[in-house]
Amino acid sequence: MTAFPPPVPPPLPPAQIDFTGHRGEFRRMVTRGAGLELVTFGFYRFWLVTDIRRHLWSNTSVDGDAAEYTGRAKELLIGFLFALAILVPIYLAYFLVGIEFERWQGFASTPLFITFYAFGQFAIFRARRYRLTRTVWRGVRFWMDGSGWAYSLRAMLWGLLVYLTLGLALPWREASLERYKMRHSHYGDLSGDFEGTGWEFFKRGWWLWLLTPFAIAIPLLAPFVYAEFKAREWRWWLAGIRIGGVSLSSKLPHDAFYGLYWKVVGWSLLLIALFGSWAAGCTALVMRVTGLEIDQLLGPTAGTSVPLLAPMAVGYLATALAFNVVIRVCLQRDLWVKVLETTHVHGIEAAANVKASGELASALGEGFADGLDVAGF
Repeated sequence: MTAFPPPVPPPLPPAQIDFTGHRGEFRRMVTRGAGLELVTFGFYRFWLVTDIRRHLWSNTSVDGDAAEYTGRAKELLIGFLFALAILVPIYLAYFLVGIEFERWQGFASTPLFITFYAFGQFAIFRARRYRLTRTVWRGVRFWMDGSGWAYSLRAMLWGLLVYLTLGLALPWREASLERYKMRHSHYGDLSGDFEGTGWEFFKRGWWLWLLTPFAIAIPLLAPFVYAEFKAREWRWWLAGIRIGGVSLSSKLPHDAFYGLYWKVVGWSLLLIALFGSWAAGCTALVMRVTGLEIDQLLGPTAGTSVPLLAPMAVGYLATALAFNVVIRVCLQRDLWVKVLETTHVHGIEAAANVKASGELASALGEGFADGLDVAGF
């Protein structure tokens, strides 16, 4: 008799990604964190960022198993201090050169910008490496290899091409950089890849490039255009991810982020109005107490008016921290949930027998990212 091979079992249905966290809990956490940032002059942000990641990771469940974030706030603080030890001398050298050769200061700003752009791209890559090595799922850690400086050079060359093409080359830049990052990303002994192409991304949003000048000229259009772009970028990016035999698909609608960005705009306008009212009230109170006129308070000697500067500084910091709360709730937590609830995982069985591999990365890259204000969450 002829022996027939056993039938191939049908593929498992796509695995669901669920988010179980509560919005109110997250909002209270970031609001309390903003208050502690205010009284600690911003140093509590390392602990707040760690709490945010633990909340998002632990409440994200793939195929019934939640992820785990193992990073520590002290690691971020130490990485930030090390980064400052490198960045501060660069700032200082530029300042001294600007004083000594004031007429050349305009030209000196160009190499300074290039230097910090290079550091920023290096930081983005190394911060991603740090976050991956602190992410665990089913007892196996993600990890990353590759060179941060090689990535930085790629990003700089692509950035120059994007500048020369007035942004038209952006899809190909994103595809190239994401391919480099994913090919150096791993889950245990499974290697990553990225199959998205610049042409696919371009086809999804070429018309947004045409709308950009109108969005700049008409500010009311800007939130719609940017929200549309980000939704299409997320869907393209998710569809291109591969980790071994595991892939993702997304049904994120094109208008998924409209409400989120308009919430940010609305809250921003409200916070600006509240700060304006606070500033006006502080000015009127100081005028009443000191007997000074408005031109004396706001004139050339305004920098010496401590009774006015102190409450103004407090109001400014409180407004900035309140804005951070809005950003963290709307564009971190709410955006995270909207993306996850429309994403499915295919071929999850390929991750069933993964062997642990890789090593922990230092937090120096995250420190650079924080110091250069390019850190993610």
